[in-house]
Amino acid sequence: MKRRTWILSALGTTGALVVGWGVMPARSRLGSATQMLPTEGDVALNGWIKVGARGDITLAMPRSEMGQGVHNALSVLVAEELDVALDSVRLEQAGPNAIYGNVAMFVASLPFHPLESEGGKPFKVRASEWMVGKIARELGINATGGSSSVADAWEPLRQAAATARASLLEAAAGQWKVPVTEIAVKGGRLSHPSGRAGHYGEFARLAAGLTPAHVVLKDRKDWTLIGKATLRADIPAKTRGAAGFGLDVRQPGMLYASVRMAPALGGTVHSIDPQSALAMPGVHKLVRLDAMAGSTAGFAVVGKTTWHARQAAQSVHVEWAHGAGGALDTGRIAAELFNRAKTDSGTTFYSRGNIAEAEKSASRLVEATYQAPYLAHATMEPMNCTAQVRAGKVEVWAPTQVPGMARAAAAKAAGVDEDDVTLHVTLLGGGFGRRLEVDFVSQAVRVAMECDGKPVQLVWSREEDMTHDFYRPMHVALMTAAVDAHGTVQSLRIKSAGDAITPRWMARGLPALAGPFDAPDKTTAEGLFDLPYGFAHQHMEHVATRMGVPVGFWRSVGHSHNAFFSESFVDELAALVRQDPVAFRATLLADAPRYLAVLKLAAEKSGWGRKLPAGHAHGVALHESFGSIVAEVAEVSLRDGQPLVHSVVCAIDCGTVVNPNTVAQQMESAVVFGLSAALFGQIEIRGSEVQQNNFTSYPVVMLAQAPQVQTWIVPSTRAPAGVGEPGVPPIAPAVGNALFALTGKRLRALPLVLNETAAA
Repeated sequence: MKRRTWILSALGTTGALVVGWGVMPARSRLGSATQMLPTEGDVALNGWIKVGARGDITLAMPRSEMGQGVHNALSVLVAEELDVALDSVRLEQAGPNAIYGNVAMFVASLPFHPLESEGGKPFKVRASEWMVGKIARELGINATGGSSSVADAWEPLRQAAATARASLLEAAAGQWKVPVTEIAVKGGRLSHPSGRAGHYGEFARLAAGLTPAHVVLKDRKDWTLIGKATLRADIPAKTRGAAGFGLDVRQPGMLYASVRMAPALGGTVHSIDPQSALAMPGVHKLVRLDAMAGSTAGFAVVGKTTWHARQAAQSVHVEWAHGAGGALDTGRIAAELFNRAKTDSGTTFYSRGNIAEAEKSASRLVEATYQAPYLAHATMEPMNCTAQVRAGKVEVWAPTQVPGMARAAAAKAAGVDEDDVTLHVTLLGGGFGRRLEVDFVSQAVRVAMECDGKPVQLVWSREEDMTHDFYRPMHVALMTAAVDAHGTVQSLRIKSAGDAITPRWMARGLPALAGPFDAPDKTTAEGLFDLPYGFAHQHMEHVATRMGVPVGFWRSVGHSHNAFFSESFVDELAALVRQDPVAFRATLLADAPRYLAVLKLAAEKSGWGRKLPAGHAHGVALHESFGSIVAEVAEVSLRDGQPLVHSVVCAIDCGTVVNPNTVAQQMESAVVFGLSAALFGQIEIRGSEVQQNNFTSYPVVMLAQAPQVQTWIVPSTRAPAGVGEPGVPPIAPAVGNALFALTGKRLRALPLVLNETAAA
């Protein structure tokens, strides 16, 4: 944080004005050998790669594994460039160094229309990306999010592995006194026509002192691993129950803590009587918890086991007080959002043509209002963290997406320097953006400070987890289209309103950055301003609000609801002009061939236009997010008046594919995750208290409700784009559009509930 504060002193408070840029050190993401953890028998060749005595490879892993397969993907990149077997690559947690920061995630936050980069990026895009990339490299914020892990690692990690390989080749050439070009590499072994041979481990120490003159990445035609289906090393341990998630951490003498927080968001403790709880067997103490890192105030009870702590916490007599901000109510919030969208001026994210003239001369204006609710993350593994504080040092075991922020939060809670904090990142039992927050880390350290140097595992109950989340914000959108006398849709105007996430997240976790970068938040309008459709006149505007409900990143962020708004309304327009939904979209994609190819592939593989069983209908949606284009066709029927999704055909263009199995797995995961939200997801708040507190009131798709999912990948030579999130946005509109085809009713609010109020 000291380094970040220094960097910020060189930044203008309004954003991209940089003062004294030339004095900032040039930083290579290759790093140096000293940045890797020293381990006996291993030789570090740069900040990413170590070589073992037997030729095995260790990779510094900066990204968190939460089921998305990132450990496999990054290992494949290294194994490919080093030409070693995938199972010879071991992982160790990367240290807190700037070279491991996620640059791609921050560059992707720039609000440029994706079609602006087709055929070459204009200067304003290139300049902005360079500036933000430079700042991100200097800040070195390590985060797993934004479907950016492979995109961010694609160049630097392959470069690190290729540099290590070149160093090893030069070391062998020097020892054998032969030209480097005469040495072949296969399976981690070097060989020369003279008969000399050896594995990487034999040359590692010689290679450590070399700076190779020529580093060349492997040619695509020579790849043997990238693009091939490879087995994930984390799966066997997970299926056996041997994998180490946050809740699996065990340390000698460990205690357990259970949390209770004020039921009202932003509430506080008015009075508390802990005596009856402290008298219970196996109970050690009660620790008061102030609001930290955006959390609500409350307390934790520490006990011999989680059960002891949980039972005691529930028995504590406590009187809660509401916060100072007044009672929150989702009904009133929705009404205010619609009013703000109608009356307030917002930020224009995209405009082309003359929208006012098109609407003035239209034969017909089509208007519709759309709404999406607050949503919880509902990760399978509730929030938890294990911490130990002794002798001025802090050790933390946490399932986190932001290890640097978690480490900083632990240091702040304990009142120590970050250098005095050791952080171990465990596997994550689901992230979905919830573990981009560090509130639970702060709480765990605060409790551990009161436990005489013993490690403490703090665990939230499902009820606390669901009622004290950082929710996907409620958003609304006003949609307007102008249709001319010939039945052609000439214009599209979208004005949305809802809370901005990024400034709230930065204020909680990166307060030093919150001021200089509190610019219009792309996540509020993504999926609305960046549509590929060729309407002649367009205007997309967003009114950023602050409704008082804690909000955070949710899988696919703004795309998750904005795709529902945009793709449902496009479907409305297709019906209005009496065109087939696929054909209508195709006519608007003449200047977007990548999008058109994905749409056609999904339509072809789903059998779009074929006769379906009686009572079944198809719905389609097309959406780009995180650099990937996804089209989904859902086949839907009704069972007892409720939607039943039988199958979903997905087509995706995600650039170069590292592991096609992972792409299919993530698309299947995204469909089920997004379908849960589309059919059931809704957080209601009354009197500042969240009404849904477990899966009984916040259901998810069960096995019998899960559709068959097919995934088809468009071949591409582009750099890899996101995969973990892009499958989520299209599923809600695809199902909603199928329900319209089936019933003639247009559902303009999530979740998708058929009732008398649905538009006919």
